[in-house]
Amino acid sequence: MKYVLLALLLPSLALTETRIPIGEFSAKLMQGWQERSFVGHTQYQLVDKDGRRVLQASSQASASGLYRELEVDLEKTPYLHWSWRTDHLFEGNDEQRRDGDDYPLRVYVVFSGGLRFWRTRAINYVWSSQQSLGSEWPNAFTGNAQMIAVDAGSDQLGQWRAHRRNVREDYRRLFGQEPGKVNAVAIMTDSDNTDQSAEAWYGDIWFSGP
Repeated sequence: MKYVLLALLLPSLALTETRIPIGEFSAKLMQGWQERSFVGHTQYQLVDKDGRRVLQASSQASASGLYRELEVDLEKTPYLHWSWRTDHLFEGNDEQRRDGDDYPLRVYVVFSGGLRFWRTRAINYVWSSQQSLGSEWPNAFTGNAQMIAVDAGSDQLGQWRAHRRNVREDYRRLFGQEPGKVNAVAIMTDSDNTDQSAEAWYGDIWFSGP
């Protein structure tokens, strides 16, 4: 199941700042990021794009993601910020089916169930090729991962899109209960189910307070 990057006990980090950096790509920092491969390897590398330093992802019928383990208290810093860009979408895939579960861009937030690994949950923020903007649906592989199309369709292709999401409120709405602490944040550009290709770019990622 793609959404399961980890189901483990994670060390606590003292995170008291109002801005918690997750991906500092503009500063050429990749410390703490690890790869998890499902099918082949999506290539991730820091590049200059549109006058800024960002993380480029290139997928050729592959599915691997990068994740960073850390603990974030959503009561203090509930807002997730990021930016991304892609120039192409997938053709003909049904993202609610397993054979169509590919996205040129996704950022997801993982809530570990600890020893109860079956309770690991994730919110996937995606750029959808087929669903309408704002759509929400269960991941094709498990209901423990919920998808939100924060971008959709081709109207904004070739443009940088900046997002700010209240993860705590999204979790309450999607799962019907209060979230625990965030245990990891991941990004993934994947094209293994459609056997197509994708190229995308990710800007900096961080959490902040209200």
